[in-house]
Amino acid sequence: MALPDDFLPRDDLPRALHTRLGQLSQRLDEALSQADNLAEMQQQEGPSASWEALSAPRRVQLARVLSVSDFAADTLMRYPDWLMQLDAADELDAPPSADAQTEWLAELLQDAKDEAAMQRVVRRFRRARMLGIVWRDLTRPPGIDMWATAGSVSRLAEVCLEGALGWLEAHHAERWGWPAERDGEPQRLVVLGMGKLGAGELNLSSDIDLIFAFPDKGTTQGGKRELDHQEYFTKLGQKLIGALDAVTADGFAFRVDMRLRPLGDGGPLVGSFSSLASYYQDQGREWERYAMLKARPVAGDRQAGDELLASLRPFVYRRYLDFGAIESLREMKDMINRQVRRKGMDDNIKLGRGGIREVEFVVQAFQLIRGGRDTELQITSLRQALHTLPALGLLPQPVVDELEPDYAFLRDLEHAIQALEDRQTQALPEDDEERERVALALDQPDWPALMARLNEVRGRIRGHFDAVIADPEDEVEEAADGDDEPDLDEWRGLWRGIMDDDDIQALLRGAGFADAAAAAKRLAALRESRAVKSMQRIGYERLDALMPMLLAAMADSEAPDLVLERVLPLLEGVLRRTAYLALLRENPQALSHLMRLCAASPWIAEQLARHPILLDELLTPATLYTPADKQHLADELRQALGRIPEDDEEAQLEALRVFKHAQVLHVAASDIAGARALMKVSDFLTYIAEVVLEQVLAMAWKHLTRKHGRPQRRDGVPGDTDFIIVGYGKLGGIELGYGSDLDLVFIHDAASQGTTDGPRPIDNPVFFTRLGQRIIHLLTAVTPAGALYEVDMRLRPSGNAGLLVTPLEAFADYQRHQAWTWEHQALVRARVVAGDRHLGERFDAVRSEILGARRDLASLREEVVKMRHKMRDHLGSTASARQAGRFDLKQDAGGMVDIEFLCQFAVLAMSADTRELLRWSDNMRLLETLEACQRLPAEEAQGLRDAYLAYRHATHRAALTKGERMVAADEVAAHRELVCRVWQRWMGEAEDDASA
Repeated sequence: MALPDDFLPRDDLPRALHTRLGQLSQRLDEALSQADNLAEMQQQEGPSASWEALSAPRRVQLARVLSVSDFAADTLMRYPDWLMQLDAADELDAPPSADAQTEWLAELLQDAKDEAAMQRVVRRFRRARMLGIVWRDLTRPPGIDMWATAGSVSRLAEVCLEGALGWLEAHHAERWGWPAERDGEPQRLVVLGMGKLGAGELNLSSDIDLIFAFPDKGTTQGGKRELDHQEYFTKLGQKLIGALDAVTADGFAFRVDMRLRPLGDGGPLVGSFSSLASYYQDQGREWERYAMLKARPVAGDRQAGDELLASLRPFVYRRYLDFGAIESLREMKDMINRQVRRKGMDDNIKLGRGGIREVEFVVQAFQLIRGGRDTELQITSLRQALHTLPALGLLPQPVVDELEPDYAFLRDLEHAIQALEDRQTQALPEDDEERERVALALDQPDWPALMARLNEVRGRIRGHFDAVIADPEDEVEEAADGDDEPDLDEWRGLWRGIMDDDDIQALLRGAGFADAAAAAKRLAALRESRAVKSMQRIGYERLDALMPMLLAAMADSEAPDLVLERVLPLLEGVLRRTAYLALLRENPQALSHLMRLCAASPWIAEQLARHPILLDELLTPATLYTPADKQHLADELRQALGRIPEDDEEAQLEALRVFKHAQVLHVAASDIAGARALMKVSDFLTYIAEVVLEQVLAMAWKHLTRKHGRPQRRDGVPGDTDFIIVGYGKLGGIELGYGSDLDLVFIHDAASQGTTDGPRPIDNPVFFTRLGQRIIHLLTAVTPAGALYEVDMRLRPSGNAGLLVTPLEAFADYQRHQAWTWEHQALVRARVVAGDRHLGERFDAVRSEILGARRDLASLREEVVKMRHKMRDHLGSTASARQAGRFDLKQDAGGMVDIEFLCQFAVLAMSADTRELLRWSDNMRLLETLEACQRLPAEEAQGLRDAYLAYRHATHRAALTKGERMVAADEVAAHRELVCRVWQRWMGEAEDDASA
């Protein structure tokens, strides 16, 4: 039965949408006809009669809803009887209660016998409820506004989560049993809602951000299998995600995002309360504090969830006034702004200028800064938190009176955009018809009028955002007078300049400053500097609170004058980033570590001044003085990058650099503390470089293959990338120092005549050349955190004149027929540091072949000696320096390079018969192998190892103290004599300057 032509009134709709409505009316006729035919076959009443009986006001609403929302139109055509069901239940005019929805879903789930049936029930239930929510949002019956819509979507998500979880628990109880009891009741999964779900303010097409937890460890009981709680709740969590997120013939219920859990995708899906508490206490990052602001139990054991959140509250809300939060929010917004500019997302109403996120930042700033003291702010709802601000004197009421409706307007616009297709987006539509539909949804006469309103709203929001984020709070937390040490008042008086010069110098002399006058002058210059004078009041108050503690800490150090000169540049560097001043003020142990490290090493002081973010590392002495092994380094870097959007290369580059700087700081700190042997220092520095190279290769490979596809491979040759990075020099020899660059060679083994298989194919050689260029760019590009490493590619075949990336066969051919002896010497220290494992094994075979070939010893000896003299002439100490009794640890006769050349000569001369020498690329193990194979007397082998370690130790210390690698010759006379003696015996020449 066809609907009347005037069934859908068009008088209230823009003329531009009349054609759309006519097309929808035809589709609706067809859907109703099919439904009637099916009902007739089943001897039931069809829906058409009920549709025709709709009241005139309801038809007007129907026309409006269909004109705006494809989701609503598709749903009604697929399930035409739902409209009458929703109307009969009054669901088109008022949201059903959570209890009613819970009862409805439970009744439907009773008939679900397997997971497929359960998923079907949940998806259809969600779709029906969403139809009612979209209808109410577009028609706005009394009591319905944006907040009501957001609350309805949130309640629906919670009902679906709880219903699916309860069904899964019961369904799998026979097999898995029930978790052990806690306080007399079986434990249940704790489901924490994060983000807008936690706030109870979901938008129409939101993902739901979740964290899963369980109270106590134990095992299940009463099932066919006894499961550890970790395994049980992990399985249950996986099932719950699938129950909502999996795409079936009925679509999905809610997209589930678990990345906010500890360690993101790299961490356990479910955590016990104790593990979560330990994680957030020891490893929790600033962004996780923001995330936890919205955390709320939404399903499972909600009471236990409240207990968990109570235990985590000190992590989220700091006991002191956390002024650093503003700086962090500003940095987060800057990151978003970069993303917006890079992607051309200026019109994004969430991330763009004056968007949804800026209102959220305003509220979060006050929650993080004052939530620890003003507990009224410890609420998840943005709306409730916003209403709390005037009473606390944090925002004027007129500002809140503007922010709330402006935020609601943006959220209404977001809902209208998402209602078009039930798709998560905040981008303004570009299609003219879609724009008319959105304008209709917001009761605007047309798109230009909507845009004019939007621009007004965004302008007001940006003004309030700038005022809050740019201007610090008026109050700071001051330590009680009784908490200060007796001498802090004197230091405070000195810093403020209220003492006379004689008293200042007397205080400094008494505290151990050798040049009290110079120290007083330096402090006065800082106090009167333009940088300090121009600080905002709150920033100056932080500086003023820190300086007495800083001066007292300097006085406690072994060299106050030295520490003063090294720490003040750092202080001057963070005057405009005063979160770091708060960090030091609130963490006296960090201040103590700062004094210790800066007193020991000007290099560390310079690193901290150049990269103040490294001050965070001072908060955890356990990791500061304990460098991580390679596996932990890889895990930490993967987790750090996992928190960054995959397409945000700028942030990834910055994260890589901060990671590298922080890990090198750990090594240097352990070196200063004497906690690591020399060889371990080089090992750790090499691990850092290897982990960075592996990640950089992965980033470069992903970047190239996304555009061009994967290169064509040789038939039958296994491998992941057909590409390797070979480390030479100190990297290959596992002997990196603090300032070492990376000597690299790139090798591939793909089909030489092949092409890539992507949308923009290129020849394999071009692909690998671009891959090599990309790797170098990622390593050397300068960001605010500096560069990762300097890279030297001159050791590749034919040097700078050769290909940037060499095929393995060409590399082998070059080494066999064209390479100079010095290039074979360099090959001794070569090893694969990143890339395809199978290709790496083939490279090792080529290396062994080349190094293990028999050579004419006289010619070899002549070439090695000739190269050594050439290096010494260009790089060694001058004659005048030698006459003055100075010795270059690296280049002079009897130094480090002599030992390296002896090892290289041994490999080239002896490995044809002593294959064990081919295994290693580092000098220490080569010397051990020479001894073990009786190629070198034990006494001499040990002496060479001792000399090499002594030289390297001295060069490491010179780097940390910014000293020279020239030392008094007498200090290393015994080492030099031994090295020269072995050199003379092996190489057949006396080193004339050995005694100089």
